[in-house]
Amino acid sequence: MYILLALVGACALGIAAHFLIGGRELRGVALAPAIATAVSAIAYTSLQWAGVGEDSVWLWLASILGAVVVAALATGALTAARRRGDAQTKAALGI
Repeated sequence: MYILLALVGACALGIAAHFLIGGRELRGVALAPAIATAVSAIAYTSLQWAGVGEDSVWLWLASILGAVVVAALATGALTAARRRGDAQTKAALGI
């Protein structure tokens, strides 16, 4: 049941990351929290299967902070790709 703490924490910090990263008008509001939550679930489960106990700080750092860092990087990359794509489309249309 501790995985729920990691998922809720990562989702909440993913919401914060959404508002801290520029270009909010170019992506959905659920993108960063969804990425953070998915990465948190994968990290937590993988580390549990690897034998890392729930009392280990590395489990919590990887599943919460690591997930938010990955979500922030992915969100930034997707926003930059959207900007490039929009600029290419505008140039092609002569706008």
